[in-house]
Amino acid sequence: MSKIKIKNFGPIKDGFKEILADGTVNEWIDIKKVTLFIGNQGSGKSTVAKLISTFMWMEKSLLNGKLSEITVENFINDYCGYFRLKRYFRTDSQLSYEGRYYTIKYGNQKIDVKINKHEGAYEIAKIMYVPAERSFLSSVEDAENVTGLPLPLFTFMDENNRSLEELQETLPLPIGSYRLQYDHIKNISYIVGADYELELSAASSGLHSVVPLYVVSRNLAISIKDKIVNTSKSQLNYRQEQKRKAELKDFKTGFLLEDLSDEEVEKREWIIESKYTNSVFTNIVEEPEQNLFPTSQKKILDSLLEFNNMLTGNQLIMTTHSPYLVNYLTMAIKAFKVRESYRSKDKNFDAELKEIVPIESLVDENEWAIYQLDEVKGSIGLLPHYKHLPEDDNLLNLLVRKINVSYDSLRQIEKNNA
Repeated sequence: MSKIKIKNFGPIKDGFKEILADGTVNEWIDIKKVTLFIGNQGSGKSTVAKLISTFMWMEKSLLNGKLSEITVENFINDYCGYFRLKRYFRTDSQLSYEGRYYTIKYGNQKIDVKINKHEGAYEIAKIMYVPAERSFLSSVEDAENVTGLPLPLFTFMDENNRSLEELQETLPLPIGSYRLQYDHIKNISYIVGADYELELSAASSGLHSVVPLYVVSRNLAISIKDKIVNTSKSQLNYRQEQKRKAELKDFKTGFLLEDLSDEEVEKREWIIESKYTNSVFTNIVEEPEQNLFPTSQKKILDSLLEFNNMLTGNQLIMTTHSPYLVNYLTMAIKAFKVRESYRSKDKNFDAELKEIVPIESLVDENEWAIYQLDEVKGSIGLLPHYKHLPEDDNLLNLLVRKINVSYDSLRQIEKNNA
């Protein structure tokens, strides 16, 4: 998996620091299969998520030829500017990203790019950033004609429109008993209930938020898993296509093909082709819980985890303000542990387990991380775990407990003055 280091950037000051058992300090944020960022407004959750998206996109684009080089100017103005992060830079900003194929470092107002040693086929991700402003697409007609919208929202809008166009039948939604129906002629989405139908724009704010998130995430996850060409294939421009053809030609002229078996030729050609094909899905989601009742938050999280589990290399990265989301994720991890323990004893309680957490949505106890951001200190901490489960003493749960303590104090005041 990849990792990132952030210091003195926007609201983030010292960034992440972890004291290891040997006394050394680790400053790298590990990007796990499931990674969650929690913290107050302005603490930098979205900043971290946007930087991860930016570095992942640059790594992919360097590999497939969409980018020929990264300079300080285009890194700040174009790639970080896409997420409106240009003003977050300071003279002492330090950003480092270590991916599978490239290491990219920015510091002292210089940038350094190194190719990492790699053998075998490439695992290229379709990277989708799902912005918090997504509900705008469901509530405003002709949203594509509105000017001044954030660029990530335009990108997400394109994926949402394509995903809707590819819907061939009514789609059950993960919350309530609602279904989504898309009119391909009028380009209008409808919410279908038990005995009614209404335009999505007239539906609740929760549906405004969850429908585009669910539709895009589902479409991309299934398309890449099923190797549907029009979505899993990278969008190659002319230069990329020429680079791909040149690599294939160089391979065929650089070897005496008759000295290689058909299997070896096919393998080497696939290694080249794999640079240009999306084979996994990285889903970066701001606030999945947006405008949703707690039980609906669980439903959408279960869906996102299910999509994430469709391929081993998929990743789900989220920001949240919801204590429910943290607790539901803990349940998915615990359910995995329970299932693994009884499977080792040749027992099967899946029927009982899935009443609590869908089997498709379990989270490997070793494949998650929750990071807590402090808006005052500008620091990032890793949520401790107990036997591979998130500790209850996280920022969101502590706030809930503080409210309960405050309420008890009010009752005590009332009692003392009765």
